[in-house]
This record gives sequence, structure tokens and C-alpha cells, in this order.
Amino acid sequence: MTTRREAALLALAARLAAIPGVTVRRNDDKPATVPPGGLIILHDGDPGMPEVSLSPPRYWWEHEAEAQVMVQKAPQTARTAALDDLLAEIGAALAGDRTLGGIVSHCEPGAPRPDEVVADGATPIRGAVLTIVLSYDTSDPLA
Repeated sequence: MTTRREAALLALAARLAAIPGVTVRRNDDKPATVPPGGLIILHDGDPGMPEVSLSPPRYWWEHEAEAQVMVQKAPQTARTAALDDLLAEIGAALAGDRTLGGIVSHCEPGAPRPDEVVADGATPIRGAVLTIVLSYDTSDPLA
């Protein structure tokens, strides 16, 4: 049985993977090279402390998943433009279905935090960390 938390993360990963040309991985390390269409590494993040209502018990989560978004292009201006384009595509993909197919009540991306990675002898990787808040409820903290 898949928990609601896992279902929400799988739905988010699937929504991101629908962006043409991008590669999506989950809970992976930063690579030395990035595929030509860009790379998103989705980390499970922190579900935080839920709000609880009783009778019947419901747990309301504001789960903060993190997406590391990366591109690798030369020159620097191409990297900046490619990252900006990919972030805009992520925004459009999420805006197209804020409930991720009804799995969550709402998902909302935050502002990207820049992250530059320089590898010896390789084209630098331009990236950003994007927090995506997944709002959902469960009947049990582990459900």
C-alpha cells in the first residue's frame, strides 16, 4: 500500500517528468554532468508537523519537497537562459494541475535559490533549489 506522502511525491515526480527533454531522478546525488535537456533531482524533503483535527482524526500536511534543477551549457549566458527557461517550464507544468491529478489539495513552488556547481575540467553546472509545498491530509501520521 502506498502512503499518501509517497503518492504525492510520485505524482510530483511524474508531473515534472512530463516536461519535454528533462530528466527527473529522485533522492540522487548531484552529477558531474547533466543531460542536454536539464536535470531535476527531487528530494523527499520535510513533511513538517501536521495540523491535527479530531473526531475523526485528520492530519493536515504542508510537505516541503525540494527539487534541484540543473543545466549544463557553455557559455555562461546560455546556462543562465537555459535555467530560466527550465524554471518557467516547471512553473507552467505545476500551474497546469495544482492538485497533481487529485493526489494533493494543492502544490505551490517557492522562489528558486541559485546554486552554481563547478567541476574541474567540465562545463560548469548552473542550478537552483526549488521548494515545492505539497498540501494534503491523512487519517494517520504514517498513512
